[in-house]
Amino acid sequence: MLKALKKYEFEPDYATSPGATLLEVMESLEMTQKELAVRTGLTEQTLTRIFKGNQPISYETANRLELVTQVPAGMWNNLEAQYREQLAKLEERQRLDAEKTWLKTIPTKELMERGYLEANQDEVSLLRNVLSFFGVSSVHAWHAIWETPEVAARRSKCFDSQPGAAASWIRQGELQAHQIDCAPFHKSRFQQTLQEIRVLTCEGPGVFVPRMKELCAASGVAVALVREMKKVPWNGATKWLTPNKAMILLNLRGKGEDKFWFSFFHEACHVVKDKKKDLLINDGSDGDPREKQADAFAAETLIPSRFNRNISTFQTAQEVIDLAGELGIAPGIVAGRYQFLTGNWHVFRNLIRKLEWRE
Repeated sequence: MLKALKKYEFEPDYATSPGATLLEVMESLEMTQKELAVRTGLTEQTLTRIFKGNQPISYETANRLELVTQVPAGMWNNLEAQYREQLAKLEERQRLDAEKTWLKTIPTKELMERGYLEANQDEVSLLRNVLSFFGVSSVHAWHAIWETPEVAARRSKCFDSQPGAAASWIRQGELQAHQIDCAPFHKSRFQQTLQEIRVLTCEGPGVFVPRMKELCAASGVAVALVREMKKVPWNGATKWLTPNKAMILLNLRGKGEDKFWFSFFHEACHVVKDKKKDLLINDGSDGDPREKQADAFAAETLIPSRFNRNISTFQTAQEVIDLAGELGIAPGIVAGRYQFLTGNWHVFRNLIRKLEWRE
């Protein structure tokens, strides 16, 4: 019922000035404009501007009107505030109306399905909600935020071709991460935490997800998990929300546990080794030296490269399981390394656990 009421909430496309009410009160008191001017000490010209809404009723004028009309000053002040607020809304609506074509670049349907936007809105109202979702007041401000040098410095092809969808996924991560209480970032503590998290690869998501988030938060890193979006072919991203709080954003693209954990440690490398000002995106690109460094870090953290030659010769699932036990990681990660080294993507596939989203 509450949603239905909100859906059909009336939003007037006009604004009534408090001067119109004042004119009605003056007439009900059978008072001329000249007399009202004398009684209030205001000029007739001032009253004319107030009647037309061209001049606001000040607090001082409201007090004078209370003495003359017996209408409380608070009422005049409220009427004035409501009038100015409505004028601002109408001006904003006119401005937004000229910007609504930008909505075509934003995946509004997906955001509605995820509960970030309300359905069945007119375009201007929807635009206002989208701007609120991004935490900006205009399309110009959106471009200023998402096309800054810090973002452009590590912008993937997806950001160039689908900036609205790309920014929408990142923004969902930001909103989730802002809700996570974190200690101030502590680099050495986070590095130690990564070894504890590596052990969690042996656990199921019901265990490793909350524990991983808890451990990272204690070191100043908020881990956000956001479902994949259409036209955003990324595995993860890293962004500093404040100088003392980093965000690692992940999804389940590919669904295999090996890809998920590789993505996590890839992003962890960015937190530890790269500049705080950049938004770093794991889109599979190998042209950026920072991405190559992050790939090498993730690979070495999970399985040291000295084991690669042995892994590539594996013939049985038991060999995979035995090495995983020796390394203290999930067999699926060893199986994933075998597939990567050999190109035999179907071999040992049953050892790699699939991760699924739960509402």
